[in-house]
Amino acid sequence: MTQFIRPEVQAALWRWREVLAGALLVVLGLWGILGPGGLVALVGILAVCVGLGLCVIGAQRTRFRGDTGGVGSVDVDEGQVIYFGPMTGGAVALRDMTELALLRTGVTAHWRLTAGKETVYIPINADGTDALFDAFATLPGLRTERMLGVLNQDTAHDTVIWSRSPVRSIDDRLH
Repeated sequence: MTQFIRPEVQAALWRWREVLAGALLVVLGLWGILGPGGLVALVGILAVCVGLGLCVIGAQRTRFRGDTGGVGSVDVDEGQVIYFGPMTGGAVALRDMTELALLRTGVTAHWRLTAGKETVYIPINADGTDALFDAFATLPGLRTERMLGVLNQDTAHDTVIWSRSPVRSIDDRLH
C-alpha cells in the first residue's frame, strides 16, 4: 500500500502537531469573532486564547524534540523517570532529584539526572524522550527557556540546567 504523504513530511507534521493544532484553533476562533458574532464571538475569543497558548507550548515542545533512533527507551510513570538501556539503565523519582545536567562531552549528548547517590544517564535521542519535557517542567524553579537554549546550543561542555536549592534549617530562619 502506498503512502499519501511522504514519510519525511509526515514526520515534520507530527513534530509540529501542537503548533498546527493551535494555529487551527486560532483560525476557527477568528472565524467565530469576525463571522457570526454574538455568543459565537465569545467562544471565538476563548478559542483564540487557547490556540495561542497551545502554539507557545507546542513551539517549546518542538524545540525540545530532537532526532530519534538513539539507544534505549525512556518511560515516565507516576513521577518517576525510568531509562532502559542496552548496557545501563535506572530510575529516578522526580521528587528526589537534586540536579539535572546536559552532558555534551561524549559522542552523543546525554541528560544526567541525579538523585542523591543515584545517577541516570539518558541519551537525548533515546526513544520516549518527548515525555521528559513534561517531567522536567514539574521540577520547582526550572526555567524552561534556559533548558531549551542549552539544548539547542552547539557547545562542547557540560551544563547544569537545574539544581534543587538546599533546604534551610530552622536555625537559619530564626533571629
